[in-house]
Amino acid sequence: MKYNLELDKVIAEIRKDDARTVGIQLADGLKPRVEEIQKEIREKTGARVIIWADTCFGACDLAVDMSRLGVDLLVQFGHSEWR
Repeated sequence: MKYNLELDKVIAEIRKDDARTVGIQLADGLKPRVEEIQKEIREKTGARVIIWADTCFGACDLAVDMSRLGVDLLVQFGHSEWR
């Protein structure tokens, strides 16, 4: 199954916030796309991208410990649309 990760929206938000260090948290099923996500964000924003490698059980399972790493913006990708 192909998911639309809406990286254009993520990149716009990174630019809007002038985020220099971005944390990425992915549902386990999306982790095979981590290299693609990291590369596109880094190339289009110049931001440092940190990947949260631990499990993610949904929108309520935020990687709050990333704040210790100086993350300016945390982006969480899941399988379901959330409005």
